[in-house]
Amino acid sequence: MNLRGILQRLGWLAALLAMALISGCGYNALQESDEEIGATWSEVLNQYQRRADLVPNLVSVVKGYAAHEKEVLEAVTAARSQVGGIRATPELVNDEQAFKRFVTAQQELRGALSRLLVVAENYPQLKADGLYRDLQAQLEGTENRITVARNRYIEAVKDYNVTVRSFPSNFTAQWFGFKVKPNFAVENESMLAKPPVVDFGATPAKP
Repeated sequence: MNLRGILQRLGWLAALLAMALISGCGYNALQESDEEIGATWSEVLNQYQRRADLVPNLVSVVKGYAAHEKEVLEAVTAARSQVGGIRATPELVNDEQAFKRFVTAQQELRGALSRLLVVAENYPQLKADGLYRDLQAQLEGTENRITVARNRYIEAVKDYNVTVRSFPSNFTAQWFGFKVKPNFAVENESMLAKPPVVDFGATPAKP
C-alpha cells in the first residue's frame, strides 16, 4: 500500500475516532436536548400568544357591562401591552435576564386577567352573556394548555442542564459552547399551576 493510501486510512480512522469520542462525551445528547428545548419553548410561546389574543375581546365585552371598572380594564390592557413589547424569540431561552422579564410580564398579565374575572362576578348580566362565557371558557382552556406546555419546557431544560453540568459531557458543553439555560422558577409554579376559574353558579356580590 502506498503512502497516500495509508494516509487516507489514517484519516478515516481519525474521523471515526473523533465521532466516537464526541458521541461518548455527550455531544449528541446535548444536541437532542437543545432541539427539544426549542420545540417545547415554541409551544409555550404559542399558548401565551393564544392568551394574549383573547384579551382585546374579553376587555371589550366586560367594558360593555362594567365600563366604570376602569382601573381593572386598564390594568389588563397595560399588562398585555407589556407582554407584546417583549420579543418572544427562540433566542430568549439563552438570555437569563430577558427570560426573567418575559416570565414576569406573563405573570402580571395572568394576575390582571384573574382580577378582571373576579370583577365580572359582580355583574349577573355579564356572566349570562354568551360571548363572555365563551371567552372565559377559552381563557381557562388556554391556561391549562399553558401549564402543560410550560411543564414540558421545564422537563426539557432540566434534562439539558443536567447534561451540561455532568461529567464528562460538561467538557463537551464547554468546548462547543453549550450553556445552562434559564428555567421557570419553582417558587412561581405553585402560583401559576392553577388556572383562573370562575364559578358561574356562585352568588354574585353587589357591585
